[in-house]
Amino acid sequence: MFHFKPPQSGKLLNSKMIIIAVAVIVAVSALGTSVYIVNPAEEAVITRFGKYLHTKGPGLQARLPFGIDKNYTVNVREVLEQEFGFRTVRGGAGAIQTRHGEESTMLTGDLNIIDIGWTIQYHVSDARAWIFNVDDRIATIRDVSRTVINQLVGDRAIMGIMGGERIAIQAESLIMMNDIFRQYALGINVTNVLLKNTTPPAGVQAAFEDVNMALQDRERLINEGRQAYNEVIPRTRGEVERMILSARGFAAERVNRALGDVARFNAVLAEYQLAPEVTRQRLYFEVMEEVFSTMEGTTLIDHKLNNVLPLMNIGGNR
Repeated sequence: MFHFKPPQSGKLLNSKMIIIAVAVIVAVSALGTSVYIVNPAEEAVITRFGKYLHTKGPGLQARLPFGIDKNYTVNVREVLEQEFGFRTVRGGAGAIQTRHGEESTMLTGDLNIIDIGWTIQYHVSDARAWIFNVDDRIATIRDVSRTVINQLVGDRAIMGIMGGERIAIQAESLIMMNDIFRQYALGINVTNVLLKNTTPPAGVQAAFEDVNMALQDRERLINEGRQAYNEVIPRTRGEVERMILSARGFAAERVNRALGDVARFNAVLAEYQLAPEVTRQRLYFEVMEEVFSTMEGTTLIDHKLNNVLPLMNIGGNR
């Protein structure tokens, strides 16, 4: 036969304390896993049972505890950077850049080999896409960047790449990379592409320096030729314009003189038709006077009668 024994008061107290302690632990754990802080430069991507729920901004945020909701914070303001063809080692002596790997060796459009190092700077523009859409984000960024630079370098000659094509390559690569990253929905935005060096391989460096010097000499000679052209051509054009204006003036003078001669001939013709004999004599005298006026010391008509022999009037006043 069984007999019921009431529990002792000490055991009841211990059981209550254990229950309270467990409750406190559960409450603290629930509170600790349901509250989180998002920094000003960050965004928090929230998942519930592993499925995307929403994105939270900076501040004190709440979620369901015990791992039901999880948050993944992403810095959306930090400028990230990837280096290609070299690595920057920072230490006590400062930053040192060292060549790294074969990714910088490329084939140009004119079938020359060139070493190119470059950097890209980017930031996360879509935290959800950055967390979920691409498995290996860094590898994807590097592969896309290498593909774009290889394509642009392969479309150009080596001297253009080493010369004035650098800025064009940087601008075009920025646009192309962002287009590809948008297609991949990677959630980043490339803000800058900078070519660090564009040099031929070490084995042919001397030959390329000679070619570069020759190109510089060619540019110098072209500039000198343009300077001489700019000095001679305007002066020649001025001479041509002066000769044209002089010829036009001479032509106008001859035409006006001819028109005057025609008008004078028509006037003489009209007088001749009225009095042919008188006009003929007048024209004869005018011509003769003009002819003899050119002879020094010859006078055709003596208006003062200096060469006439004076005669005495013998006949008186007849």
